[in-house]
Amino acid sequence: MMSVNSLFASLLSFSGSYGETEFPSVVWIILLVFLAFLFVVIFLRFVPVGLWITSIAAGVHVRISSLIGMRLRRIEPKRLVEPLIKARKAGLDVTLSKLETHYLAGGNVDRVINALIAAQRSNIEMPFEKASAIDLAGRDVLQAVQMSVTPKVIETPVVAAIAKDGIELRAKARVTVRTNIERLVGGAGEETIIARVGEGIVTTVGSSENHKQVLENPDSISRTVLNKGLDAGTAFEILSIDIADVDVGRNIGAQLQMDQAEADRRIAQARAEERRAMAVAHEQEMKAAVQEMRARVVAAEAEVPKALATALREGKLGVMEYYQMQNVMADTSMREGIAKASTPMTGTDSNQLADKK
Repeated sequence: MMSVNSLFASLLSFSGSYGETEFPSVVWIILLVFLAFLFVVIFLRFVPVGLWITSIAAGVHVRISSLIGMRLRRIEPKRLVEPLIKARKAGLDVTLSKLETHYLAGGNVDRVINALIAAQRSNIEMPFEKASAIDLAGRDVLQAVQMSVTPKVIETPVVAAIAKDGIELRAKARVTVRTNIERLVGGAGEETIIARVGEGIVTTVGSSENHKQVLENPDSISRTVLNKGLDAGTAFEILSIDIADVDVGRNIGAQLQMDQAEADRRIAQARAEERRAMAVAHEQEMKAAVQEMRARVVAAEAEVPKALATALREGKLGVMEYYQMQNVMADTSMREGIAKASTPMTGTDSNQLADKK
């Protein structure tokens, strides 16, 4: 673009080379050329003439006004014209207005056109409205068409299940699925398929009487799971379920029995400890009762001298009778001492002696 300085320089040069009568006409010519150049630059920048020429060469008629309208609506014309050319070359009945509407709604126009072309080549009936709805729903419509033609294999994680004999089995399955175009909008995804297959494996193994039955016939899992109709409400159609691997895990039944036995042992131990504590408490109560009785005996013995003194004072007991009683008591004590010395002391006697001390 010509700058102001260069324009004035050219005017001065023209004014010096031409006469004063020719100067105004030259200035107008230069201004007209400058304005024409500026208009062409702005027009080429605002209107994609190259894209328009490409569409005409491809046999797709796109008006200049439509391209200008896209610019005004802040739409890049290349994102619509190139998919339109691709669709017309493939023989699809798609208009520029539909593409623009889908683009303004936030869809991927190029992916939708590629999906329509792939569906047409695969003899899959898919109108533009359904393809655009699938794309706007967040699904990859091109991948869905490709999965309709070439099924996909989904590998499940390791699923742990327990048979009735308590043996754990770890199974891994491969699920072959094909996209169901009719249920693609609103249908569940791959996560639901994996979850339902895992549930079917757990149910089949859990209903087996012996884990050896499952190991001998792993295809029973596939038949049971397929008969459940796990693809209902999903965007896929299950073609086959193959059990890739089955391993024997832990003996859960034996482990549960061991845990139950350990729990019973702890309960019995706690009850025995409770009974022992009660016995110790009862023993302590008996010892306290013995000490109480001994205290009463000692108190009663303390009353004997008082009773003797009262009897002597009142004349109920004579002096000679008193001395005779003392001799009997001394003789009895001596005999008891001799008997204890000649008899071996048992553990009970030693305990009683210790208690007396």
